[in-house]
Amino acid sequence: MTSAPVRQPATTRLATTRRYLMCSPTYFAVEYSINPWMDPTRPVSTEGAVAEWTALKETYERLGHTVETIAPQPGLPDMVFSANSGTVIDGVVLGSRFRAPQRAAEADFFRTWFLDRGYRDIVMPEKINEAEGDLTWTGDLLLAGTGFRTDPGAHAEAQEVLGVPVVSLQLVDPRYYHLDVALFVLTEATPTSRAHIAYYPAAFSPGTQRLLRRLYPDAILATEEDAACLGLNAVSDGRNVILPKEATTLTTQLHTHGYTPHPVDITELRKSGGGPKCCTMELRDRTR
Repeated sequence: MTSAPVRQPATTRLATTRRYLMCSPTYFAVEYSINPWMDPTRPVSTEGAVAEWTALKETYERLGHTVETIAPQPGLPDMVFSANSGTVIDGVVLGSRFRAPQRAAEADFFRTWFLDRGYRDIVMPEKINEAEGDLTWTGDLLLAGTGFRTDPGAHAEAQEVLGVPVVSLQLVDPRYYHLDVALFVLTEATPTSRAHIAYYPAAFSPGTQRLLRRLYPDAILATEEDAACLGLNAVSDGRNVILPKEATTLTTQLHTHGYTPHPVDITELRKSGGGPKCCTMELRDRTR
């Protein structure tokens, strides 16, 4: 009888330097409703959103990460959520195709940004594909969400374009309309260890819950309270975890598992259903 892999001791958590693409919320507003978080009748502070975004960007830079920026565009209030506009693995870019017509124009601005910076392996999807909103790279598998935004057919398209194995996950709670508000990767997989993730089980179908337990038996399971403040819309570099300040139970669990949490304020950004991860596209350059 073989024993399950033993996770490394908490003291060995190692951060890896990352490169991110972000877009200032200069034109941030809630002018329409395309998810349960958005209520156009509620007051929104664009100035507050810019302050939250700036603090998030400065947190990444303080931790040693590189932050690239794309110019925001008038009339696109959700362009701040750059994670929805591209998935980059090994220098290959799979763009996005939004389900909501209000966001459709964002995709081409990001495509142009990549072209202007020398990326040549760029594919714009044929299927509805909201990029890192629903596609989460674990280091060896691409976890792919569906149920509310990304078309299930986009999963096969992502596998063909990016050349990585894809595992489909079914989302069932409309509050968690994207995978990146229900699950995030704490530590990527290596040749000798599986990825370490955190997720909120009730956001997924029963079959997907069983699959996640099988793939990640040592995952951190978030509480309903932590999920409800978008606590899982977090970003980890393998040691440092940037997450909403209200996710207090998750913060405690992260400490217990040897991570260093960095709580941030997303009061205004959350009014559009976004948090740290939504504002952050990871640029994974070619490694070979």
